[in-house]
Amino acid sequence: MQSLTVGRLTFEWGRRTYVMGILNVTPDSFSGDGLLHAGGDWIERAVAQARQFFADGADLVDVGGESTRPGSQPVSAAEEISRVVPVVERLVSEGLGPISVDSYKADTVRAALEAGADMVNDVWALRRDPELAAVVAAHKAPIILMHNRSRPEGLITDPRLGAMYRGTEYNDLIGDVVAELRQSIALAHAAGIPDQHILLDPGIGFGKTVAQNLELIDRLGELRALGYPILVGPSRKGFIGYTLGLPADQRLEGTAATVAIAIARGADIVRVHDVAAMVRVARMSDALVRRQAVVQ
Repeated sequence: MQSLTVGRLTFEWGRRTYVMGILNVTPDSFSGDGLLHAGGDWIERAVAQARQFFADGADLVDVGGESTRPGSQPVSAAEEISRVVPVVERLVSEGLGPISVDSYKADTVRAALEAGADMVNDVWALRRDPELAAVVAAHKAPIILMHNRSRPEGLITDPRLGAMYRGTEYNDLIGDVVAELRQSIALAHAAGIPDQHILLDPGIGFGKTVAQNLELIDRLGELRALGYPILVGPSRKGFIGYTLGLPADQRLEGTAATVAIAIARGADIVRVHDVAAMVRVARMSDALVRRQAVVQ
């Protein structure tokens, strides 16, 4: 795989694991970290959190204005833009980046890229908004294509553990995920997005049962046959909660375990809430798996 330069960062795939910090500019994040929930100067809170993420060792941040938790309600592009763009503008003005925009809407992505965002994280892998691929191609932006079979009718909800999918049907879990990601790659190619600008995400927690999520992480290495960098986002997710019987604010150790195994199975980027802790997990995992020990 070719290296990829995003803003001031050059990803040298295979050399080490990169850490993406999550900036949820929403009132209803499943993990309780939505920066709009308390009112007040939410833009300043987002910038302060980004500063801390980079101080803690994050390589990039992912700014999202619509919750993707199971069962969440979509917001309009106008509302999403009003949440995301002011944060992107402030991050750019302070030299904080690279910046990814977490959206599947063409209008939101266009506005964020024009405001200075560097890449796109699409949880629907170009399947939700037919105009998005052209926007990404026109801006020559890298894009993360995430596998997603989320369906509201497949949800179960526990008051303590939150929502989780059950009964999602796959003929062959890895085979189906690979086939559907190939279809999204074809959509990207048709719009003129080159291979070196494509990253893949298996979609942990999106339309998958607890057992399927566990299997997908364990078999992550099989996705590498597609030849693209792999991002994994297991942070605080429901499959950890249901496995350990713990609410979202008590899933640090479960997240650490899944991040370590994902790196061992070939993840190139991990998308996380608890940046300081997961940077340490990534560095230790790299020392074991990639022999990338850092001596101070």
